[in-house]
Amino acid sequence: MAGSGQPLTAPAAVIVIFGAAGDLTKRKLIPALFNLASQELLSSHAMVGIDRVEMDSETYRQTLSEEIESYVGSGFKQDLWDANVGKVYYTPGDFRNPESYQQLKTLLLEVDKEQGAPGNYLFYLATPPSFFGVIATELGKAGLAQEADGRWRRIIIEKPFGRDLESARELNVTLHQSFQEHQVYRIDHYLGKETVQNIMAYRFGNGTVEPIWNHRYIDHVQITVAESLGVEDRASYYEEAGALRDMVANHLLAVLSVVAMEPPNSFEADAIRDEQIKVLKAIQPFDPERVLTNTVRGQYGEGVQGDAERLRAYRDEPGIADDSSTETYVAMKLMIDSWRWAGVPFYLRTGKRMPGRYSEVAIQYKHAPNMMFQGARERRKGFASNHLVLRLQPNEGISMEFNAKVPGTEFNVSRVRMDFDYDDYFEESTTSSGYETLIYDSLCGDATLFKRADNIETCWELLQPILDVWQALPPRNFPNYPACSWGPPEADELLARDGYAWKRSE
Repeated sequence: MAGSGQPLTAPAAVIVIFGAAGDLTKRKLIPALFNLASQELLSSHAMVGIDRVEMDSETYRQTLSEEIESYVGSGFKQDLWDANVGKVYYTPGDFRNPESYQQLKTLLLEVDKEQGAPGNYLFYLATPPSFFGVIATELGKAGLAQEADGRWRRIIIEKPFGRDLESARELNVTLHQSFQEHQVYRIDHYLGKETVQNIMAYRFGNGTVEPIWNHRYIDHVQITVAESLGVEDRASYYEEAGALRDMVANHLLAVLSVVAMEPPNSFEADAIRDEQIKVLKAIQPFDPERVLTNTVRGQYGEGVQGDAERLRAYRDEPGIADDSSTETYVAMKLMIDSWRWAGVPFYLRTGKRMPGRYSEVAIQYKHAPNMMFQGARERRKGFASNHLVLRLQPNEGISMEFNAKVPGTEFNVSRVRMDFDYDDYFEESTTSSGYETLIYDSLCGDATLFKRADNIETCWELLQPILDVWQALPPRNFPNYPACSWGPPEADELLARDGYAWKRSE
């Protein structure tokens, strides 16, 4: 995570992308590298792509050149691209074939010589999860994971990291056979977002915030990641994953750990990650009864968007089984057994085919005593509790809702809102994908925004009972919410039992 002051140029390295012909590379990784170069944060860097598609380096450069402008957008600079595209190389390879890694090793030595690189390698696995362990193992066998003479070797693992507790543990064991833990960077692009990082800055950098960030003043917390799109072209992946594995195991628990963590002793990577793992370990574990009462799953059916457009059900999407029991919506209630959060419920929800696309953290504070108004019972009803909303996307910012007197002779009160919007205050763009920060930090050896092995396994330990119960008791009411709605009624009931309601984005 970039520290205070002007960021430094990342140490020289060769970035090796497995899955270089894939969609993630073209849409996210190459534009992120271009943006880093545009900000003058890369020096003496080169990129080597490897994938099953047969082509040479020149053909790969030409392919990227034809597409890059559409992915970068208005920030594209042709002269900058022309100056850097010659640093891009490609080698075809079968990820399961040891010979491919010997060819890669030979090419890397040539690139080091041509580009004057010092032998530092960053391996980015933009591949299906089934290849993660295979690639790590073969890199180790080829001698490409070994660090010596001041040269570093790092590997970035995309999500999903396992599909349950057992597979996550197995993958960690496999990785550690070739790479040490400090070499492994498990990515969660949500943690790369400026606004998620700003939660820490807002909490720990303001004397008016941290003293009341606890159970004495906060009533409950809601974390929402809503998606307006359906499954799109991810049917094969999504049928295997579902919303719990795809979003909760990664993004939502990551955001929760940032919101609920204790102040670290420093902003060193392990100091921050130590506090985040403490939060995850303090969450009350799920037993079968709690799974049934404190979690909700849903699947979208047919719906209507706007005045006319009809949206098809999840089971009618291409590649989805007619009787699919995969959840496209999850809501849950979590309790954290710590002094700071004793008695404060955390409500998490995520879903596809919601009425809008947004991610936010909503903090509801407890009611003020309002004793001075005890003689005016009717007027007191206008005194709503205060809300703090941390908007993660798309309109990044922070808003506070509080009570103010309405002008006039009578003492009437209305809720008002103060807004901080990133785009209004900072010249720097805050609309990046987050990959720029994560790639830059991994080149610099800063693991703050990446997950440690214990974090991954603790998340799966928490969710495994939910997976087990849901597998044993398939849903009988799917689909149970219309597309373009806020989810199944059971999700509203989850909060209504505690006297709350989901906050709607404005």
